[in-house]
Amino acid sequence: MNDQRNIVLAILLSAIVMIGGTFASEYFYPQPAPKPAATAAATATGTGTGTGTATAPAVSGAPSAPAAAVIKDAATALKDSPRIAIETPKLKGSIALLGARIDDLELIEHKTSIKKDGTPIRLLSPAGTKRAYFAGYGWTSQGTSVPGANTLWTASGSKLTPTTPVTLSWNNGQGQAFQIKISVDKDYMFAVDQTVVNQGTAPISVRSNGYVSRAFGTSGTAGALTGSLVDLDSWTIHVGPIGTFNAATNYDIDYTTLDEAGAAGQRFASKGGWLGFGDTYWLAALAPAKDASIDAGFVKGGSNYQADFANAPSILAAGATSSAKSHFFAGAKEVVSLDGYEESLGIANFGKAIDWGWFEILAKPMFYLLHFLFNLFGNFGFAIIALTFTVKAVMFPIAQRQFVSMAKMRILQPKMKALQERHKGDKTKLQQETMALYQKEKINPAGGCLPIFIQIPIFYALYKVLMLSIEMRHQPFIAWIKDLSAPDPLTPVNLFGLLNFQPPSLLALGVLPILLGVTMYLQFKLNPTPPDPVQQQVFAIMPWVLMFIMAPFAAGLQLYWVVNNTLTILQQKWLYRKYPTPEETAVATK
Repeated sequence: MNDQRNIVLAILLSAIVMIGGTFASEYFYPQPAPKPAATAAATATGTGTGTGTATAPAVSGAPSAPAAAVIKDAATALKDSPRIAIETPKLKGSIALLGARIDDLELIEHKTSIKKDGTPIRLLSPAGTKRAYFAGYGWTSQGTSVPGANTLWTASGSKLTPTTPVTLSWNNGQGQAFQIKISVDKDYMFAVDQTVVNQGTAPISVRSNGYVSRAFGTSGTAGALTGSLVDLDSWTIHVGPIGTFNAATNYDIDYTTLDEAGAAGQRFASKGGWLGFGDTYWLAALAPAKDASIDAGFVKGGSNYQADFANAPSILAAGATSSAKSHFFAGAKEVVSLDGYEESLGIANFGKAIDWGWFEILAKPMFYLLHFLFNLFGNFGFAIIALTFTVKAVMFPIAQRQFVSMAKMRILQPKMKALQERHKGDKTKLQQETMALYQKEKINPAGGCLPIFIQIPIFYALYKVLMLSIEMRHQPFIAWIKDLSAPDPLTPVNLFGLLNFQPPSLLALGVLPILLGVTMYLQFKLNPTPPDPVQQQVFAIMPWVLMFIMAPFAAGLQLYWVVNNTLTILQQKWLYRKYPTPEETAVATK
């Protein structure tokens, strides 16, 4: 009995730690906001080799953050440079010819709120703005004039679209011509070809590079995009600097890491790969050629965070040409798109820009099933319900064994109580007699625990899917649930919306969390009464504890749990009819 009690308590406590720890880390112990560093330059000269704190290579075109007194709004900053418009089915923005920077980008299909007239998400903003966030490409050289942050480029064409690439050109007047050809697809990927032509009479050495610069204060999705809330790093969802180096994705670096590293930053020598900054739903990342030997990494300078890479130096003889190809992703972390780029462009582990965590082997197949069901039903809520039925069907044989074991335990309740009365002063004898009874009746008292162990990783994998997948963001269900990625907004604390105030997250018990608590209570009532008083107390309070713990979580996750509990109750009721207790049999025969 003690072993059974310990197993049950271990399972329940594991679930509480997993769910409660997730809640606590994300709502009570978020990553601290980055603190401004004392250094003023975003990069230093030199060449990094290997990983760790080697000095970053110089990167041209990335200006330091402006002083607070000259911070501009985006509309004003956009007028500081001639521009080339960007228009695709999913993107709208422009490229600054001053510095050759992609620094103005809105995501047309994604809004800052669920309102129909909501403002599109602004992912990239020009230098000089409070939320500056931009990418650029350039070169470094010893003894040769190269373009920089204040270089004014000329452009072929006036608009970048999926069918019309744009080429930026600049000549240093010393015999070297520089070009950056930029094309874009119908989603979120830019292709960048950097070319240098040495028209001089002597050889030169040049090194191409690329960078993404992000201003202090943009350490989160909402913080960067709406100026209010902050999307912070947590132990379940990585936010911040991210990259894949030598086919290994690194989630260990965050903004605090770069604050502490100073001008040295974090450097990696890699064959191909990618790097940039990720939020829960958005990503801006550089992807050099898959076979390129690069020096890459992250650094903080002034109030800017920077991700950059530099290709190996090239020696150009007179009349020779050097080219470097790379890609730049700026957009929503749509699973199908990221996996597609990983496959079609050979960008190693690009799908891991989404931090699936330990249970990726469950989470990704679950996402693709959910995505298929969403396309089938056209409603994410119904897709979640269908997913619940599917998971329940797959788990049916295992759950059936659990419920058969529980049903037989119910039948044994009178004999168990008799044993407890007979040996209530002798725990050793009680345990021996109990185990003998189990063996006689061919019952495994721990038989009901396996499905619980299995369902914990399944539930956690689903949690990751619903929390990370932008495909569910702002998706409505029915009636009052307008956004399945947000908590249930209808709560009795404010009389279901009649009182005009928003209660604290811990008290915001929506309808779905309440149903979750009720269904879990009914489910526990169907189970055999635990003989141990401690178990009885745990099972008595568990539904209501989880009701409060789950209240701030996404409504989609709550919906899954409510439907799962309801199906479990129906399955238990159906099975218990096949295994009635002696009291139920006696009543039925009267």
